[in-house]
Amino acid sequence: MKPLFIALAIWNLITFFMMGIDKWKAKGDKRRISEKTLLLSGFFMGAVGVLAGMFTFHHKTRKWKFKILVPLSLLVNLAVIFGLFYLNMQ
Repeated sequence: MKPLFIALAIWNLITFFMMGIDKWKAKGDKRRISEKTLLLSGFFMGAVGVLAGMFTFHHKTRKWKFKILVPLSLLVNLAVIFGLFYLNMQ
C-alpha cells in the first residue's frame, strides 16, 4: 500500500502544479490547459491537488463546473481509497 500512497502524493503534486501552470498561462495570454484535462485529472485520483491548486492560485474558483465537480471528484477519490482499504483488510 505504501507505493500506492507515494504514487498518489506525486500525482496530486502534479495536479496542483497543473493548476498553477494554467493560472500562469492565463495571465501571460498563452495556450492553456483545457478545463476537461484539469477536471479529469481530479477524477483520476488528483482531486486533492486540483482543489489545493484552486485555492492556492485563486484559479477557477468562480466557475460553476469547478465549484461542483472538484468537490465531487474528491468524494469519488475518497470512496476509491476507502474501498481499497476495505478490500485490503479482507
